Amino acid sequence: MIAKELLKGSLKSIVLKLLSENDRMYGYELTQKVEELTEGKIKLTLGALYPVLHKLEKEGALETEAVQVNNRTRIYYKLTQTGNSTALEKIKELEEFVQTINILLNPNLGLQPCTV
Repeated sequence: MIAKELLKGSLKSIVLKLLSENDRMYGYELTQKVEELTEGKIKLTLGALYPVLHKLEKEGALETEAVQVNNRTRIYYKLTQTGNSTALEKIKELEEFVQTINILLNPNLGLQPCTV
């Protein structure tokens, strides 16, 4: 399982990535999708997820839609136009970060000559 400390700085990017690939999602659905895609290595808690969703909504990156499902209100989150731009930016930023960490962990990989 991935440590919370490692995940904390990437959570916004992960949420934006998932919402950019799906029309709309609700909180529990997001947690389940992350767990499924990571084969259980990342388990988001709703307590960690909802502050990120609320912050993104406040920033204008997300809009919400309340839907009644089995006598319960389910809140769906969807990217706004601003959110789509933010998602592209944050995804690129996270990809660059992962590549940089990879270089730090495997410094000799980038220095090996290419053989054809």
